[in-house]
Amino acid sequence: MAGLSIEVVDDEVLIDASASTAPVSSIVVPLLKEADDTEMHIDEEGRPKFAPAKAKKIRQKSESRKVGIPPHRMAPLKSAWPKIYPPLVEHLKLQVRMNLKDKAVELRSSAITSDTGALQKGADFVKAFSLGFDVDDAIALLRLDDLYIETFEIKDVKTLTGEHLGRAIGRIAGKDGKTKFAIENTTKTRVVLADQKIHILGGFQNIRMAREAIVSLILGSPPGKVYGNLRTVAARQKERF
Repeated sequence: MAGLSIEVVDDEVLIDASASTAPVSSIVVPLLKEADDTEMHIDEEGRPKFAPAKAKKIRQKSESRKVGIPPHRMAPLKSAWPKIYPPLVEHLKLQVRMNLKDKAVELRSSAITSDTGALQKGADFVKAFSLGFDVDDAIALLRLDDLYIETFEIKDVKTLTGEHLGRAIGRIAGKDGKTKFAIENTTKTRVVLADQKIHILGGFQNIRMAREAIVSLILGSPPGKVYGNLRTVAARQKERF
């Protein structure tokens, strides 16, 4: 009977025919000895004393994410691509690809990806861009851990249609975008108006302040009153810190 060749490749046992003519009964499989670091000793006070654990190389499994890009954001994605992929590749050590056929950005971890949260951070960064945030604003998600994105619709606050809806959007934006800029600067957030959807990027408390201001505008409050409330809240924040 021909001998067997047993080879361990990537944690899989490969068994195939070997050119060796040694009988199977001659193959000896040694028993594994218990590791020294599991041996327990007792100190002078009778407490268990363990040897220091030895560092073992952990094999990381490659993971991937696919972030869909809306059709109207594909052109901005192509033009901003030279600014999008460097932080993903150089900072997060991810593999990245723009999939034009599926209109998506594909991210994958590699052997040199050290941060376990890198894949999620990268996906959040690309998602923020797909929602309409500038690259320079979205990239803050990679550098700071306490930033979030909150999305809500105008109909979640009040059901508006026709001209009433248009006026509500106009109140949020303001003339030449001044109201939106004032909300962003006062609350230290970034706001994107995408039709009836509103996206806010910032810290938890800052998002709450911006959302309250936007909700007031949707409900019909004049911009001047909203400005005053924002300045009051901002002053309290400065006094607190």
